[in-house]
Order: sequence, then structure tokens, then C-alpha cells
Amino acid sequence: MNTQCPFCSVQCKMQVIEERSAGKRPAYTVIPTPNAASEGRLCIKGMNAYQHALTGERLLHPMMKQDGQFVRITWEEAYSLIEQKFTALQGQYGNDAIGVYGGGSLTNESAYLLGKFARIALRSKYIDYNGRFCMSAAASAGNKAFGIDRGLTNQLADIERAECIVLAGTNIAECQPTLMPYFTRAKEKGAYIIAIDPRETGTTRAADLHLRVKPGMDASLANGMLKVLLEEGLIDESFVQQRTKGFGELKAHLEGLNLEEIAELTGVPVKLIRQAAIAYGKASTGMVFTARGVEQQTDGYMAVRNFLNLVLLTGKIGKPGCGYGAVTGQGNGQGGREHGQKADQLPGYRLIENPEDRAYVADVWGIDPGELPGKGVSAYEMMEKVHEQEIRALFVMGSNPIVSNPNANFVEEGLRKLDFLVVADMLMSETAQLADLILPATAYLENEGTLTNLEGRVLLRQSSRPAPGEAKHDWQILCDVAEKLGRGQYFSFESAESIFDELRLASRGGIADYYGITYDRLRREEGVYWPCPAPDHPGAKRLFESSFAHEDGRAELIAVQNHLPKEQVSAEYPLYLTTGRVLTHYLTGVQTRKSHSLAARDVESFMEIHPRTAKKHRIEDATLVKVESVRGSIFVRCRLSNDIREDTVFVPMHWGDTQNVNKITNQALDPTCRMPGFKVCAVRVSPLVVEAAIGHLAK
Repeated sequence: MNTQCPFCSVQCKMQVIEERSAGKRPAYTVIPTPNAASEGRLCIKGMNAYQHALTGERLLHPMMKQDGQFVRITWEEAYSLIEQKFTALQGQYGNDAIGVYGGGSLTNESAYLLGKFARIALRSKYIDYNGRFCMSAAASAGNKAFGIDRGLTNQLADIERAECIVLAGTNIAECQPTLMPYFTRAKEKGAYIIAIDPRETGTTRAADLHLRVKPGMDASLANGMLKVLLEEGLIDESFVQQRTKGFGELKAHLEGLNLEEIAELTGVPVKLIRQAAIAYGKASTGMVFTARGVEQQTDGYMAVRNFLNLVLLTGKIGKPGCGYGAVTGQGNGQGGREHGQKADQLPGYRLIENPEDRAYVADVWGIDPGELPGKGVSAYEMMEKVHEQEIRALFVMGSNPIVSNPNANFVEEGLRKLDFLVVADMLMSETAQLADLILPATAYLENEGTLTNLEGRVLLRQSSRPAPGEAKHDWQILCDVAEKLGRGQYFSFESAESIFDELRLASRGGIADYYGITYDRLRREEGVYWPCPAPDHPGAKRLFESSFAHEDGRAELIAVQNHLPKEQVSAEYPLYLTTGRVLTHYLTGVQTRKSHSLAARDVESFMEIHPRTAKKHRIEDATLVKVESVRGSIFVRCRLSNDIREDTVFVPMHWGDTQNVNKITNQALDPTCRMPGFKVCAVRVSPLVVEAAIGHLAK
């Protein structure tokens, strides 16, 4: 069968071939197939993705919790239970007593329908999704600076035309490995690659210059580079004058900065800051990429804005070999936020508080604009509303908030307070274990739909395998529940394609305009870029060639202040903790930990620590350690590594329970985009054996 990888934002194509022999279990062969993004490559996750879809641990039937145990029930019983609980809770506490929590791996069709479901079937303002933790900082920054947010402002093919590439807080070699050949080819053509990361990674090793920045100090590092550009006369004055605004304020700000102070703040020597800035400034073409290392901070929005300042001051955008890219983490992190899963958005990147946007979408949906609820709150703030019991029931689809949210102990406490928790998923996640009702959903091999990759290229994922057991497509579940709630006339869809046709109309004229994209085009053309306002429009492969998306056509520069992360190290918590991913796992690991080939490579979480730091804290390699912050503690195995700063430890994000790093991460939010500060918090570490011995002696 032809299908598409369910994991990262590249969205590689593949063919999965099933071979059956008498008396033997089926064998599977996976063959990469070319598409314009991955060029026919697959990484280890994609090669083994079929394993979680075909595992014997799939959820196959609706299940209700009874006396602490899950018991099988019928779909009709499940729908009746939802109707009974939701109706009673909304009758007692109001429509907003029900919250909806979505996921960045849902197809565009399901993401669109989930937003419509919250606002039309439930009439609740409370909807957000785990993509808030992926790209919200970059999305907000792109919208404000450029007037539009698309992952890449140009094509992946432009990478090898760039003479200088800045990779800020992104580990592409492990997170999007099928993209690495683009950077390898660029380097073969003479490109100078600058990587910014507290750790040495596969990506930094491929770079010409590694700036080992202190966690949380990326915005200040960008300020240092900007100051050097100004001092060295490497500003594209014509571009700045004709196509941007705000340069005067930014220039005055930069002139008042001191490079030595920036070096002290960031941990990067002045010599290296100058080397990076001059390399980027002197290059005739260049690209800047950011990812979670920059964005998952309490000043993530401003940090990205400063890297966009770098792009704009040098005029490296809107032409071949030049541009900016936010390297999306989730499979549909781009499309998932464009059509209504975010608290403040309606389809097409319209704003729910804008009267014109409300009127347009309400007309498409056949309701009065006054029936649309207002703006809700961000994903973590929804967990606060749950904890406060303002949200009394939660409908979770394709997400695992117990593991993906910061301050996870607090989140778990809140979910346990709910009067009713419904989880629709394909596998038993940590969140599903707490549910009152589980609804089995289909996997990528079974569920056709579109996804939008990191370039803004919409791709059609074909899926033809029958659903196992009684599992249903997530969009079918939403239609069925809406029918049970008496709102079925707004959800009379028979296929994913019929949902997409309504999505096209709902997005028409919006920033993320999909109107000109059809399933037929996607089958013929192997993907179409948005915005695409008409069926004969080719799709916008490169943005901002002559104008930015603001009314005046100009991009906005902004002065970004140097400041420290909200949580600082201390005598009690002397180390910075940063988090991230490993090659073999994806997000909270619900899918990849069910793949025997992937799980065998990384069976448990770990803490990476510098040998000198480990010695100071009496920690030996491969031993169990306790990592604590003011919010809680986790237990992981230690890995000594010279690849990390001595003041920093690293723990990946793919495990739950006692290895869930988000039990200790900082819940403080970026004031603009509401991104939590995952990448920086203060911790202490200790050998678990010593802890146990002390506890034993105390007894």
C-alpha cells in the first residue's frame, strides 16, 4: 500500500508491502518512494512506523472504566455516555465546562473538524492542542514580522543555494534526518554552516562553527551577531529602507549593547560571535532555521524575532538561496494550527475575535456569528482551568497531555479531578490510562487525509488498510458524537475528501488559503504549497519576493532586550536542564515505544552530563540518578558525555511515568505565544544509590 510517514514534518512517502506465507506471521517490507521533500529517503523511524500500527496492543473497542478497570462497551453505549455526561455538565456549569485537546499529528481534515466540533457541537471556547508546544513562538514571530506564518518561506531546494546557513536550536540530524542531504550538498558547494546549541549533536558535528550557547540565551546571542553586522557595515541598507520598518529603534538598541557583556551572558566568546556574524553577513545568499531549542523558552517569541531581524537586516529573504525556516517537530504541526485547533483561530488562519473572520466562517458553517464562542486559552492554561475545575470534562484526541505538558505532576492531578475524561487514540497512552472512556481510533495506514509539511506543502496521505477491530477514523468519531449531541446537520461528512472540500471553502481568502488545492491536484502534483487561492494557481513556492504580507508590504524589525531565563540556577539547584529528542523516538513515545525495532535501540530515558560535572556530584556513568527541580523529580540512567556544557544536563522527552522529564520542567509561559519554558529550568542531580542508602539509614 502507498502511504506517508506519520512522524516528523518532512512527511516522507513510502510503500508498505505485506507478504503472507502459509503457517507464518505476515512479513513487511518498506520501500521509500520519492516525493519533492524527502527525495525518496526514509529514516529509521519511518522504516519501522508500520510496527506500532500493526502491534497487538492497538485499542480495538470502546472501553469504559468501571471499578478502576476498563470494560468493553459498544459504540452506541459510548456515544450515549458522552451525551449524558456532557449534557449534564454543560447544563450545570455552562458550555465552557467541556474542553477539547487536540494533536499536531492529526490530518488537516481531523484538525479542522475538531475545531468545528468544539465550537459548533459543544459550543465551548476551550480548545487548544499540543502543537502549542511545537511552533507557537515561531508562528507568532512570523505573523508579526512578516504578516504570515509558514514553516519555510521558500523551498527545501533553496538550501543548497545558500552560501551560509544558521541552524539555531535545531538538531536536524536526529529529528529530521532525511533533510540532512540538503545541507550536505550545500556544504559540498561551499556553504558555511553555523550551529547554535548547548550540546554537541550530529547536526553540530556537520557544521563549520558550533556556538555552544548557555540554555535560554539565544536571543542575546542573536543580539551580538546583529551588533557585529551593524559595526562591520554588513546591513543591506537598500532592502532595510525599502522593505522594512523599525530600523531606527533597532539600530539605537544595538549601538547601546556591549559585546563583552553578551559573551558573558551567552557563554560564547566574542571572537566566535564575530566569526558567525561576519560569515552570515558577507555571504551573498543565506538561510536561518530555528526550532525548539530557541522556541521552547519563556522568551521564545522574542528570540525568534531576533533571528528574523538577522534575516531582514541582511535582506536574505524572498530570493533564491535566501529565507527563514521554522523546523516543525510534529507531522502536521504546520497544518494542525492553520484550521482551528488553536484557542484563538478559525480555519485559514483567521482570528476568532475578528468580526469579519467570524462572519465568514459562520456563513460557511451555516450558523449565526453570534453562536461562535470567543477565544479560549493555550494548552497549558487549559490544564490550569482543569485543575481549577472550570473545565469539568475533557475530550482528548490524538494527544498525551500528561507527558507533553510541563509541570506534569500538576497536570496529572488536574486530570484526576475531572468529572469525565474521554480519550480517542490508537494506543494506550499515559493519559488514556486515566480516562473514563476510551475511543479506538485508526492509524496512518488506515486513515486517508492531507498533512502540511514544514515547507507549507500540502500532501495527500493515501491509506487503504482496513481499520482493525471496531476502530474508527477520528473524523468519523467527531461526526458521530456531534450527531448524538443533536448537531449532526453540521457534520454530515462521508469521507476525508468531503471534509477537505469544506476546509478549502472555510480557508478561502484567509492567510492560509487552501481553496485552490484539491485531492485530484494532490494526486497529480505530489503536493501543493499554500497560499493557493485558485484551482489554476501554482501555489506559492517562495514567499515575499516583492512584498511582505502586512498591509503596507513591509516587514517589522524589533529591538529585543537581553534578559535571563525566568528560572535561574542556585546553590540548591545548580544545573540547567534542557530537553529534546533522540533519533529513534517521536514526541511522547506512545507510538515509537510500541515499535520493537525502535524501542530496542533506546529502551529507557537517560541524563546526559559532562564528566567533570558528574564527578562533582558523585555520579558514575550508566548508574541511576535522581533529577529534581522545585516541581518534582524523575529517575533516569546517567550518560557521561563531553558533548554538553558543564553547567547543563540533557534529558529526552519520550518517556512517561518516573522518567517523564516534564514532571520537572518549568510551566512559566511566554507572554506573547504562551509557549512553556521547556528548554531551561534549574535542577539538582544525585546518585540514586546514595539516596537509597541514606533513606535506609534514616529508617
